Amino acid sequence: MDTETLLRTAQAWADADPDAETAAQVRALVGAKNVQELDDRFNASLEFGTAGLRGVLGGGTNRMNRAVVRRTTAGLARYLKATVPDVSTRGVVIGRDGRLMSPEFAQDTAAVFAAEGIPAWVFKGVAPTPLTAFAVKHLNAAAGVMVTASHNPPEYNGYKVYWGNGAQIIPPHDTGIAKAIDAIGPAKDVQLMNEDEARRKGLFHDVKDAVTRAYLDAILALRPTHQTDGLSIVYTAMHGVGGALVMQVMSDAGFKNVTPVPEQQQPDGRFPTVRFPNPEEKGAMDLSTALATKVKADVVLANDPDADRLAVMARDAAGALVMLTGNEVGVLLGHFLLTQQKNVNPLVVTTIVSSAQLKAIAAALGSRYAETLTGFKWIANAALDEAKHGVNFVVGYEEALGYSVGPVVRDKDGIGAALVVADMAAWAKARGLTLFGYLEEVQRAHGLFVAKQFNATLPGATGAATIKAVMEAFRAKRPDAIGSAKIVATNDYRTQQRTEGGTTSALSLPSSNVIAYELAGGHRVTLRPSGTEPKIKFYFEWRETMAQGEPIAQAKTRAAKRLDELETDFLALAATRGLPR
Repeated sequence: MDTETLLRTAQAWADADPDAETAAQVRALVGAKNVQELDDRFNASLEFGTAGLRGVLGGGTNRMNRAVVRRTTAGLARYLKATVPDVSTRGVVIGRDGRLMSPEFAQDTAAVFAAEGIPAWVFKGVAPTPLTAFAVKHLNAAAGVMVTASHNPPEYNGYKVYWGNGAQIIPPHDTGIAKAIDAIGPAKDVQLMNEDEARRKGLFHDVKDAVTRAYLDAILALRPTHQTDGLSIVYTAMHGVGGALVMQVMSDAGFKNVTPVPEQQQPDGRFPTVRFPNPEEKGAMDLSTALATKVKADVVLANDPDADRLAVMARDAAGALVMLTGNEVGVLLGHFLLTQQKNVNPLVVTTIVSSAQLKAIAAALGSRYAETLTGFKWIANAALDEAKHGVNFVVGYEEALGYSVGPVVRDKDGIGAALVVADMAAWAKARGLTLFGYLEEVQRAHGLFVAKQFNATLPGATGAATIKAVMEAFRAKRPDAIGSAKIVATNDYRTQQRTEGGTTSALSLPSSNVIAYELAGGHRVTLRPSGTEPKIKFYFEWRETMAQGEPIAQAKTRAAKRLDELETDFLALAATRGLPR
């Protein structure tokens, strides 16, 4: 939009903003005629999708703020009343993490629902994401809202929506809610009901401690071996909201040697010891690694700020603490639960960008296996669909450190997964193995798969255009090979077509902007724009054949070299298709 239109749009937004602080931000930018910043804040609106909302805090349509939250909640309320006949009796669960503005966003969400005649079930303080998801189903609520930006940097916040089945929303609910939001007027006109009045009218309820206890009891029942002896654990909450429940459930389970990282145990939305509170980011695990070295811990367990993800470090063959990848943890959980639990008609689920090793394990162990699009909403809903046919959901995972064990939580659960990983580590230690030793057993039995990921961060409108152009260039100029590796099949999930040997067939998964290349030898490369961050992601997996009796380190070194070569060859292709070097 031209400068004058931009200034008028921003001024009108500030005049309708119910938050004096963000309104003042925008007015100051208008007064200074800071066109560049205003354009970034108003050239688009945060789009409501299957991941809900997530964005940088601040004033503007392209930011997370109270105006956006109030309009979003009003739209969600109207959609629920139109599609869920008993929403006015079942209500909606509201949880929040410890991020900046999370208390205010949760308060506004409850106030709007109450004004719409929908009861709000509200956690009294912070609540981890898996607990909020559990509470939706446990309380038979019509929906749930979790205020969180998960593992994003401190300046972010978000708004995640659950349906009454306890899983994140999927189509057509996402588009239906988005249309309802678009029909809502200015934020200043959205009706609110204060907490005192809402309580008097039965439209505001505290989530009782009994719900938390029910969640803890349910995840305690997930452990297959119930071993604890001799295991030393260091745990970090990463300044998030998982700390109290993890320490409680570990104690309940009988783990006596769990040491939290004190500087990171309490919720703090400023994240003072980490710039990027994601266990996968460089430096995020420094404090926990140092503490684990000091106390000679066997494993390190780390949650992200809303405790839906889990990172795991263990001792390698040389005794050094090394991070397991998300794929390695997911594969170990799958093997452990399939072999140590008594499961009738078991099901394991992962995503199209996660390791194919779980598929090989499932086939060998007689388990059903399913692949979904990226995102736990798809894993949870696939598990629910399969359950109609009498299967027992054992575990679901995605490579980005997300796991859910059993049917307790229909989303990622970094707390339940932490408990089962501790159980698995204690079981392995009783057999004289570390988790890496156990992993070697699995790899020797079911194949050596190594994987890595490359992320290109391209912020702003220019970055979004570049990401789109790169994906379209790969579609327009299809490669026949990546380096020396021939492409034997291409799966384009946006067009829902698979091309193999000159033949095209239909893919069954929903449409999504993802391209996957299957290479001769069982290797894979997958391209996918992120749904929550300004990134395009490339996933690489190499399947290596091990010689009989070959040392695992030798095979891994060879596989890693070939994986690096595959990445280099692919990025060279991507550069010719518009990816910035």
